[in-house]
Amino acid sequence: MLKSLFWRINFFLMNRRSAKIGRRLGNGVKSVIVDSKNGMLAVDPRDLEVGYKLRKFGSYGLDEIARINELITSSSNVLIVGAHIGSIVIPISNHCNKVVAIEANPNNYKLLETNLHLNKSENITIHNIAASSKKETIEFQMNVVNSGGSKRVPKNNEYMYRYDNPEIIDVQAHSLDEYLDDENFDLVLIDIEGSEYFAMQGMEKILAKCNTLIIEFLPHHLENVAGVAVEVFLSLIPEQFTKLTIPSKNKTHPIDIGRAMLKQMYHHKEGDDGIIFTK
Repeated sequence: MLKSLFWRINFFLMNRRSAKIGRRLGNGVKSVIVDSKNGMLAVDPRDLEVGYKLRKFGSYGLDEIARINELITSSSNVLIVGAHIGSIVIPISNHCNKVVAIEANPNNYKLLETNLHLNKSENITIHNIAASSKKETIEFQMNVVNSGGSKRVPKNNEYMYRYDNPEIIDVQAHSLDEYLDDENFDLVLIDIEGSEYFAMQGMEKILAKCNTLIIEFLPHHLENVAGVAVEVFLSLIPEQFTKLTIPSKNKTHPIDIGRAMLKQMYHHKEGDDGIIFTK
């Protein structure tokens, strides 16, 4: 009870701080430019997660980028589902053949588009759609305080997902197997705030052909956004993968042990920003 109250107060204060920044800068200021280690990036000044880290520290996710770079070569084709504003996409594109990036939030997409121009990124193709099991229209909430946390409206829309009163819009969603027309990728990264389960349902062909799958794993997203148990989520992981790396535990396991570890993490409500399945 006390922990829940603490988080509610923390979310409330973050929302107030973000709103104060917006008022101070004025309604006309939609982004500020940051010269970061990730590239020259336009970020929403009200964003207190990725945007804040880029503004405050001049970088975001460098460890994750380094891990990905070790798994690709200059000839690799990469698919990133959940591109946000490009802080991961752009530096990765400098180490591979091409990147296809999917971003559902239209506000994030505009910043992503701007950032490709700022960095003269010519090997990145972007799509403003959501990834799902089929072609459909979904309800999508656009968060401001943590714009990277924007997501399809959760089945159980807890306060932690809606504390900044996100605008809810309709977004066009697609099965990526159909939308991307049989494109092949060496590495696939999926980080879409609980919709990974739905996306994988529509990516059977893509996932069967890739060498590496990196996916965010958060138990509360599985429970509240997708409404599925960990066993159902794991049933969508293709059989060709033989190893699982869990960066937060600094461990690589054979796939059977890895699956058991994920079930254990799920029951202990432990997550990881990007578990890595490899052949």
